[in-house]
Amino acid sequence: MTFLIRPARPADAAALPVIERSAAELFRLDPALAWLADSDVPDAAQHLQAIEQGHVWVAENTAGQLAGFLRAVEIDNQLHVEELSVSQHFQGQGIGRKLLLGVIEHARRQQLEAVTLTTFRDLPWNAPFYQRMGFVPLNELDAGPRLIEVLNDEIAHGLPGERRCAMRLMLG
Repeated sequence: MTFLIRPARPADAAALPVIERSAAELFRLDPALAWLADSDVPDAAQHLQAIEQGHVWVAENTAGQLAGFLRAVEIDNQLHVEELSVSQHFQGQGIGRKLLLGVIEHARRQQLEAVTLTTFRDLPWNAPFYQRMGFVPLNELDAGPRLIEVLNDEIAHGLPGERRCAMRLMLG
């Protein structure tokens, strides 16, 4: 099936929490992280706000069904990926890769310096996936204060710090 990567529209907001919950089911494969599958996700109103700010892209199939989304924010001439979610039914079809490539291309067109994110070091669909896409894990010194703050916020919300890392893809 063919998927189009496009900027999200306000009408897409209601579908995004459902996609995020579906994608989170993958965490049930790791007993220590299974609780994430039951965690709260941003509601449609929060997604709508991000869409209105122009920071959300979706993958839509030819039938008009949304399969995944990526939400990012621009900070300090870098694009920071906050969330990449693909609905369970569509996982393993390269949709996450297409979303990420689309956002990287957007960042290049905007002449941004880099794309950053935080993720789990050891889950195959997290850091290893991003490394295959050219992202590099950052040590504390290279991550800088902004990404360290993001990691610390994640730890404060219950994520295991020893399993988290910041990553960056330099553009240019």
